[in-house]
Amino acid sequence: MTVAANVVATGRYLPERLVTNDELRQQFAGHERADVIDRFEANSGILQRYWAHPEQTTSDLALEAARQALARAGRRAAELDLILLGTDTPDHITPATSVILQAKLGATGAGTFDISCACAAFPSAMATAAGLMATNPGIRSVLVVGAYLMQRLADPTDPMVFFYGDGAGAALLERGTTGGVCASAFIADGHYADHWGIAAGGTAEPASEAAVEAGRTQVRLSKRYPPEINENGWPKVVRRLAQQGEFAPSDIAAAIFTQVNAATIDTTCTALGIKKDKAPKLMDQYGYTGSACVPIALDHLLERQQIGPGDLVTLVGSGVGYNMAGVAVRF
Repeated sequence: MTVAANVVATGRYLPERLVTNDELRQQFAGHERADVIDRFEANSGILQRYWAHPEQTTSDLALEAARQALARAGRRAAELDLILLGTDTPDHITPATSVILQAKLGATGAGTFDISCACAAFPSAMATAAGLMATNPGIRSVLVVGAYLMQRLADPTDPMVFFYGDGAGAALLERGTTGGVCASAFIADGHYADHWGIAAGGTAEPASEAAVEAGRTQVRLSKRYPPEINENGWPKVVRRLAQQGEFAPSDIAAAIFTQVNAATIDTTCTALGIKKDKAPKLMDQYGYTGSACVPIALDHLLERQQIGPGDLVTLVGSGVGYNMAGVAVRF
């Protein structure tokens, strides 16, 4: 019997503090590049973002999204068999943030692990969950969460904080016989690994007083990413999904991409022959939330009933490294 990993419920969480572009304009008014916020806004379509309270951690954000998904499904945390948490802003280097989430959620019967491939983490986790459910009859219910709290790891005087919005999104997957995750695709190129990231704090360069003073324990953009990475990569991922899932791009009811640049989403739709209104651009409302932006957008569409039974949805995430991943899901 074919085993399908069906999305039965989703949830999302945005912290209370809303940070508008106007607030950032005031913050960087005396900066040597005082026009930087205007340029970022024009290029990305981001108008605002949410920032977590100083006492909140990534697992706290994930917890709220997870609780909402479970409540909507009418399920208890104790019924979960597995929790997969996608993030590159963990509570700690070790232990895994997913196991901290498991304890906070009360998912006493669930195993856990983290997936750390930046903004490609959520579709990677969805594909992983589907594969595990297909090969292990004991895994019937999997909670997949994407969470992001990068502004906590940023230099507040760096204008790149414009791009760091906090949040979390979750999806509950359960076993079925039809529909569900029907294809997955992955692309990576580690030659870009030194372009954007946190240089110190791992084994390549352990955290030290000198590293802290130099700002190497904070996230930094060191080299510009060519825009064609996403412009070429996103259509390639969707075409691979279409080939594996035996569908045409025109069959897609909703194409969800990493919410970092509205123009790139439009360019991708043109390349694929997808109507632009099928690809949500929600960065004006939620900002860019890294590992969380794909599940947040999915929950947004489901909550507004813009996705329904029988719809085919593609989820494509891309992030530093670089990593890209996509899944196709039939609802």
